[in-house]
Amino acid sequence: MASMRDIKRRKSSIQSTQQITKAMKLVSTVKLQRARANAERSQSYFKCMYDTVGSILSRVGHVEHKYLLPGASEKKAVIVITSNRGLAGGYNSNVVKLITRNEELCKEDLQIYAVGNKGREMLNRSGYEIKETLPEIIEEPAYADAMLLANRLLKSFEEGEIGEIYLAYTSFKNTVNHVPTLLKLLPVEYDAENPAEDSSQSAIMNFEPEDVEALDMIVPKYIASLIYGAMVEAVASENGARMQAMDNATSNAEEMISDLALKYNRARQGSITQELTEIIAGAEALG
Repeated sequence: MASMRDIKRRKSSIQSTQQITKAMKLVSTVKLQRARANAERSQSYFKCMYDTVGSILSRVGHVEHKYLLPGASEKKAVIVITSNRGLAGGYNSNVVKLITRNEELCKEDLQIYAVGNKGREMLNRSGYEIKETLPEIIEEPAYADAMLLANRLLKSFEEGEIGEIYLAYTSFKNTVNHVPTLLKLLPVEYDAENPAEDSSQSAIMNFEPEDVEALDMIVPKYIASLIYGAMVEAVASENGARMQAMDNATSNAEEMISDLALKYNRARQGSITQELTEIIAGAEALG
């Protein structure tokens, strides 16, 4: 059995750790409130954008466009959105698993665009090619940053350097529910065989200007919007995951402190009993 001094030292150490986890939980809670408001405010727009573009493309007929056809290259770019810091439970590892456990994404064909250091570190250790690292843009997500990243990827797609573009992030549902999501950005997927069932929406769509020019304008904004929306949701999910992780750590520390207090009292009682036994034995020897 550990000595009272060892138990007391361990209890003091856990109490110090508990104070840190409590503080981190409070910080994450405050950040989550702002991030959740941003995510909930933007979710409707980005879901509408995704559905609208899919609906438009399903009614244009068969259009030969560079953004609707697979690129010439076998390479696939994956935008991986994780955090720059840990202590968020399985938040970062769950996003990475979307890639490492996906049989359709061959490691040798992937180029990783890491938005966040944790994803870069884990995928780099696993032997994936890190094409670009962008840790700063996840701190304060901005549409301008998303547009710049989208433009770089679209340029690589047009030049034949990559044939497909994916987005891996954590979708924010609510404070405790965060869903790792892998979304294919390019070629844009849509159901050309089954357009909208509503007869008022089923007519073939005509464009002014021409369909190719219209898609040249629509798709880059569509891609940038999805990237920005993913970053906003990822930040909310990160803070929600960290808040839960720190709450669990604080509760576990409380249980450990209670257990150590019980062990300390038992050790103390044992020490007192031993001292009394020695005193009684000494008194009997003198008598």
